[in-house]
Amino acid sequence: MTLPDTAANAAGADHTFQVDLRGLVDLLSHHLYSSPRVYLRELLQNAVDALTARHALRPAVDADAFGIRLYADGSVVRVEDDGVGLTDADVHAFLATIGRSSKRAEGIAEQRGDFIGQFGIGLLSCFLVADEIHVLSRSARTPDAPAVEWRGRGDGSYTVRTLPASARPRPGTTVTLTPRADAGEWTRPAQVHALARHFGSLLRHPVTFDDGTAGPDGPGVPVNPEPAPWERAHPTPGARSRALAAYGEEVFGFAPLDTIELDLPAVGLKGIACVLPETVPAGRRHGHRVHVKGMLLSEQAEEILPEWAFFVRCVVDAEGLRPTASRESLYEDETLAAVREALAERLREWIARAAASDPDLLGRFLRIHHLAVKSLAVHDDEILRMLLPWLPFETTDGHTTLDEFARTHRTVLVTSSVEEFRQIAAIASAAGLGVVNGGYTYDRELVHRLPEIRPEATVADLDPATLTAHLDPVDRETELAAAAYLALARDALAVFDCDVALRTFQPASAPALLMDSREARHERTRSRLAREQEGGLWGDILGALRQEAPRAQLILNQLNPLVRAAVAIDEPELARTSAEALYGQAAMLSRRPLRPAESSLINRSFLDLLAHALRKDS
Repeated sequence: MTLPDTAANAAGADHTFQVDLRGLVDLLSHHLYSSPRVYLRELLQNAVDALTARHALRPAVDADAFGIRLYADGSVVRVEDDGVGLTDADVHAFLATIGRSSKRAEGIAEQRGDFIGQFGIGLLSCFLVADEIHVLSRSARTPDAPAVEWRGRGDGSYTVRTLPASARPRPGTTVTLTPRADAGEWTRPAQVHALARHFGSLLRHPVTFDDGTAGPDGPGVPVNPEPAPWERAHPTPGARSRALAAYGEEVFGFAPLDTIELDLPAVGLKGIACVLPETVPAGRRHGHRVHVKGMLLSEQAEEILPEWAFFVRCVVDAEGLRPTASRESLYEDETLAAVREALAERLREWIARAAASDPDLLGRFLRIHHLAVKSLAVHDDEILRMLLPWLPFETTDGHTTLDEFARTHRTVLVTSSVEEFRQIAAIASAAGLGVVNGGYTYDRELVHRLPEIRPEATVADLDPATLTAHLDPVDRETELAAAAYLALARDALAVFDCDVALRTFQPASAPALLMDSREARHERTRSRLAREQEGGLWGDILGALRQEAPRAQLILNQLNPLVRAAVAIDEPELARTSAEALYGQAAMLSRRPLRPAESSLINRSFLDLLAHALRKDS
């Protein structure tokens, strides 16, 4: 078929997008909103914004004179407000056009910052629980304005009627839903009441709920009877602290170690941070409760605080934060970044006050949340100077603060791994060396910064040679008498690149000490692979990286009776077995993962010694 050659066809005709409303509602329910329960939040939000616009028309009128009334009896859900209302033209312009918002209208756009909603699609969320939305409204802008009725259906059709003013005697809007049978979970009276409290407990306009049991003119139950605790007057600072702590326990379900009051006037933010009373894994970010203009936005707003602040949970109400389209999270912009940094500064100030005036609180806080403070101190010089001396570390003197440890040991040695610390802790302590376990997150880096706070302290990495130098040598006659045994032991342990030496050290109960760092084992592995791959490209690469591989060292303790008996053995095979057993026992005491060859050696040496003992008895 050939189209007529007309100007309209040549230029292309204009068409209007056809919207499948059911498909759009399905999209909202599965990809924009987290749950159908948000329908009530959207209705509350529209009612609050209507009240805000009404108050802007008559600012001298007390805002408490206007309110929001909820009704749910199982067959209908109704939300009624005393807000600005809609005219017949408003209904056609805004309720019949998907995505268009009355908050973009002339005369209102300049006050958009006063409204919670910004996107003009909230009413569609009602189709998540109902097939029809009934709106009855009367505008407050015109004294004798008629009432307007709008009925929207899930198939995309709607009707509009103009009714006498008597159909709604007062200005405002009533939205009525007839729930679907499958939406009972979200529209039962008790659930509607719970959702209203959940979303609207901090709203600034009075909200009441009625389930119909008190009759048609029942007063309703207050949903938000009291303002937020930080907005109330309290007789004493102590009473205020107790009220804030009680509110934090009510919201989060735990008695906070302390509460930190938050106040950022630039964005109209107020609230509290509750310090958790128990340790949490490093990096676990808790969700925070964020309200925008009183309406609950999210219970899981991680982005409000930096990652290191995982020792608190916050509940805040803000005027100037920007919600996303779903109004279930915050839009990441410069304002949110500035708020995050400002709240972080409030937490730093709280730590500083505790350090200066409440050492008992600081001590309890550090015992629970020392890892969080360490992560902060690594990047914050002020916190480092303030708290590093008070932070607990694992040392050869037990768990103690760096301040106490540095007073006892002018030279503070620090290991590079937990494994290394466990190898030498008992021996170093007996030798009078002060060693800190630097294997935990942040610890080694922080210990090395101790001289910035205590210039008289010296910090150095633990070198195996340093510890060896503090072990006393045996006399010449003893060493000559043990030479044959030591030679057999070195030969037996050559497969592990391990040397053997004889020293005296405390405690005498320790028969042997295995000195072998992770770096040394890695270097020996590279050397072995280079030898095995010699001549190939991979071997050349490993050879270029190869250094002189440090050997492990098994140091036998001459003060130990078992070692004295072992070095006197004159049977070569038994001597080798005893050396292997001493190596295996020292390797297990180091608490590092055993290599397969070492596990095999431990089993074999145990069985050989058992067999020798049985033969001797027989």
